[in-house]
Amino acid sequence: MKKSRKPWGGRFSAPTDRQVEEFTSSLPFDRRLYRHDIAGSIAHCRMLERIGVISREEADKIAAGLEGIRRDIEAGLLRFSPELEDIHMAVESALVERIGPAGGKLHSGRSRNDQVALDLRLYLREETARIISLLERLKDAFLDTARSEIDTILPGYTHLQKAQPVLLSHYLLAYWEMLDRDETRFRECLERINVLPLGAAALAGSSLPLDRKYVAQILEFPRISGNSMDAVSDRDFAAEFLFAASLCMMHMSRFCEDLIIWSSGEFSFIEISDAFTTGSSLMPQKKNPDVAELVRGKTGRVYGNLICLLTVLKGLPMSYNRDLQEDKEPVFDTVDTLAGCLGVIGSMLDGIKFDRERMLEEAARGFSTATEIADYLVMKGVPFRTAHGIVGGIVGECVRSGKTLADLRLEDWRRYHSSFGNDVFSRLDAKSSILSKTVEGGTGRKQVKKRIEALERLRSKRRKADR
Repeated sequence: MKKSRKPWGGRFSAPTDRQVEEFTSSLPFDRRLYRHDIAGSIAHCRMLERIGVISREEADKIAAGLEGIRRDIEAGLLRFSPELEDIHMAVESALVERIGPAGGKLHSGRSRNDQVALDLRLYLREETARIISLLERLKDAFLDTARSEIDTILPGYTHLQKAQPVLLSHYLLAYWEMLDRDETRFRECLERINVLPLGAAALAGSSLPLDRKYVAQILEFPRISGNSMDAVSDRDFAAEFLFAASLCMMHMSRFCEDLIIWSSGEFSFIEISDAFTTGSSLMPQKKNPDVAELVRGKTGRVYGNLICLLTVLKGLPMSYNRDLQEDKEPVFDTVDTLAGCLGVIGSMLDGIKFDRERMLEEAARGFSTATEIADYLVMKGVPFRTAHGIVGGIVGECVRSGKTLADLRLEDWRRYHSSFGNDVFSRLDAKSSILSKTVEGGTGRKQVKKRIEALERLRSKRRKADR
């Protein structure tokens, strides 16, 4: 009977069934970890040389062989067979084929269990840094648009009903705040990603005198895992990344929902650039906000990736189990989806045209300054609950008679309460409503301008630090 040719096949008397090879192979997706696998292997190789497990000549030979494999993969010259199972065995097999028995020494003191954990951490460390950079750019786009729209007034909504006038800048800065929290979460997640698992071996550590601190130094890990069983089975960092990505996608989906509504004929607040819209195959008049709709749709996909990984993890006994192979596809897909959405939203935002007159016109409708009238009475000494009831009654009568607040004369106002004077008319329009908001963090122009300037100073400081 033909024996197994697997690197682990010594105790097996028969080859793996072809169906099993195809079923268990992760090469179609984990091959994207090749750079990280090779970087980890070179660091491990140099450590083995340092502790005397391999000679300097063998270490140089292994490192050169691994670099050659990396170049060949990047050039598309290396093809891997499914029987090699994953990128880790594929690289090792290619190495042994190229340099001979010395290549077989590379795996001393490590297991695929800690190797794959290392590769995923190296990959996510790199990609999280890229996501943070994309978030910074998108925050800048929101900030720059807020600066250019500092005098644009927009109807603010609660329950999708007109509530109070706000500055468009204030609205845009709300998303800056959301994205800033997202960035903070990714930075905190990065701290927990940045822990070296290599040296945990299969689950119990190694009998070889491995120098884990030396490997951590080479690979720029500030910390080393403290428990070998946890190190090979921990995917909290991946789940945390997916959670941070899910929140970030939710924020972008909310923004895209507004863009979709605002670009409709019923609102007509904005026009999205032709470059970020599509047409209908049947209706020639259509201009559809497909990019925004796709971001909204892809959000559910990222949520699904989070639930997928959490479900894989929830019933695993200690320590490593092959189920953990299922961690990579949700992570890879989320990285690709999130990065794509962050990039396209920033570009789309730059090309949006805001219809300022239309927004102002709608901001004045729907009795949106009613709260200002209630506050006016409060400043005259009327208890707020009483003022609320008075203004509610005024609005009710206006609705029934088909009038607006601006249609009322002074005698009409005084009929509702004697505290009303001529100064009430300065509280009726959207612009004066904005001017009255002097509370820090509110939509008043001075406060919004102050916030923009503070954020611009933060950005300038960040850019200087990055140089």
